[in-house]
Amino acid sequence: MKRFVLAGIGALLIAGLAAAQEVATPKDLPPTVQAQAWIDKDPAVVEARRALDAAGHGAAVLAAGPHEWTANASTQRRNVGGVGNTTEWSVGVERGIRIGGKAGLDRQLGEVDIEIARARVSEARHEAARALSDLWLNWLEAHSAQALLKEQLSFAETNLAAVDKRKRAGDASALDLSIAQSDLAEVRRQASQADSTLAKAGAKLKLRFPEATLAPAALSDPAEPMWPEARWRERIVAEADPLKTAEGLVRRAELTASRTRADKVPDPTVGVFTSSEAFRNERVIGISVSIPFGGTVRERRLQQSLQEAEVARAALDRARQGIEIEIAETHADAVGGLERWRIAERGAEAARESARLTQRAYTLGEVDLQSLLLVRRQSLEALRAAGEARADALRWNYRLLIDAHLIWNHAND
Repeated sequence: MKRFVLAGIGALLIAGLAAAQEVATPKDLPPTVQAQAWIDKDPAVVEARRALDAAGHGAAVLAAGPHEWTANASTQRRNVGGVGNTTEWSVGVERGIRIGGKAGLDRQLGEVDIEIARARVSEARHEAARALSDLWLNWLEAHSAQALLKEQLSFAETNLAAVDKRKRAGDASALDLSIAQSDLAEVRRQASQADSTLAKAGAKLKLRFPEATLAPAALSDPAEPMWPEARWRERIVAEADPLKTAEGLVRRAELTASRTRADKVPDPTVGVFTSSEAFRNERVIGISVSIPFGGTVRERRLQQSLQEAEVARAALDRARQGIEIEIAETHADAVGGLERWRIAERGAEAARESARLTQRAYTLGEVDLQSLLLVRRQSLEALRAAGEARADALRWNYRLLIDAHLIWNHAND
């Protein structure tokens, strides 16, 4: 029975872990298949992948080692007294040999270089995903703002036509007509600004991700972050690509220090040679060994590499601290953004109701045109503020999902 209970708990843990690997892509963002295709073609991602290919070749170079076969040949003419001249020659080949575990260290260095390059590919994809999310939401926000201004422009045009008709009928003054014309001009200016903002947002998105398909959609209502800050921190730190890169650089610096320490014992050069002497009556076959004497330079290089390892460890600590600070800020922005959106929505709803009541009062002659337009402007500003707060809250919530590698299949990076 106990075994079945433990098995059930284990299954639940595994299922929970699998569920935490990925969540459904929010409907405000591009689908996973499209997003991955656009991200993979980002220049920074392409650059990182090329660097990964280069790291693979670099690892092969390190595994092969720095030493190569060297051929040598010499010839000389010897004068033997009373006998005559004889031509002698010597040929040989030699090659350095890595000793003291240097070959293994070089292979490990190559493997670490590949790990670092792979982490940088993931980091580039992560940054591209952030950019895609921000640019996409900016465009949707600009599209919503443009739609709002178009609605306001339609009202201003209708209002001007109504005031002009009333003036001709003697029910409105020239001042009312002038106020309505001024209001229309201001709304047209704001609508033009909204058009420009939308055009710029679309251009930025298409220039960064040329294959992106711009599909207008209404922004959804923001929701609470699905985890508390501590769990977000645990997840994001575990998935943080800059930390993986920094950890790889620490391992590389430590291996470099070990390689430099091993290099205090120089590699010998071993060779074989053969020569012909004494009128070709003597044939010599031999082995040569040469070993450099290690000196101050090798010791200084070791001290330098040890300090560089300390630098890498300090950089890792700094990167971890920076990421944890960023996580805290992003979570606070997500929580605060949600609250600000709720406040803005309540304000927009109140302003919308105020505009409705004022419009009714104006129709009944209880308020003048200036009061109506003032309330309309206040309603417009409240609606714009609510739209901005909505996009801002979504942006920070989606930033958490992206940083945690929970959407767009980044959990498999």
